[in-house]
Amino acid sequence: MAAPGKCFLVTGPPGVGKTTLIIRVLEALKQSNSSLKIQGFYTREVREGAERVGFEVVTIDGRRVPLASTNASSWESQRWPNVGRYKVDVSSFESLALPELQVKEDTDLFIIDEVGKMELFSSLFLPAVLRVLESNIPLLASVPVPKFGRDIPGVARLKNHPGAVIHTLNTNNRDAMREQIFSELVDSLRNH
Repeated sequence: MAAPGKCFLVTGPPGVGKTTLIIRVLEALKQSNSSLKIQGFYTREVREGAERVGFEVVTIDGRRVPLASTNASSWESQRWPNVGRYKVDVSSFESLALPELQVKEDTDLFIIDEVGKMELFSSLFLPAVLRVLESNIPLLASVPVPKFGRDIPGVARLKNHPGAVIHTLNTNNRDAMREQIFSELVDSLRNH
């Protein structure tokens, strides 16, 4: 079981800056200790002009694949699950994200942005996240805010884990929260 303070969850409304915070904390950690072994991924918007047309998954080392798109028009994509107007490419997501969640002895930190509805269409994703959580390797992850007062069951499982520390982000506390999470992660990495 993860020790208290080993699972850092960032939550907040869409567009508040969860991914940006995670990327900035990741960059600061790499600057402070270039030998850290960090695994995982983050999710980035794909835009055409001013319009968001999808999302892609980007690994810590820069590899990327599509996660979801409004432009998915292949025959195969017609069977993909929907989240709003987006078609979710589960197999593409799994091909890149799941190997990043393999627990290895020399890993210092896992980054998972995000554990959300699109990602949880993969039946293999939550078990992989739970293996990371149980590995006692520090984890920094983002999770969505509950819709209609109810968390997605996989998200609720993370938030209710005894090792979870939940940070709620808003437009007023973003900078302070980034510093606080960085500091907590540095302490956690020292004790790892």
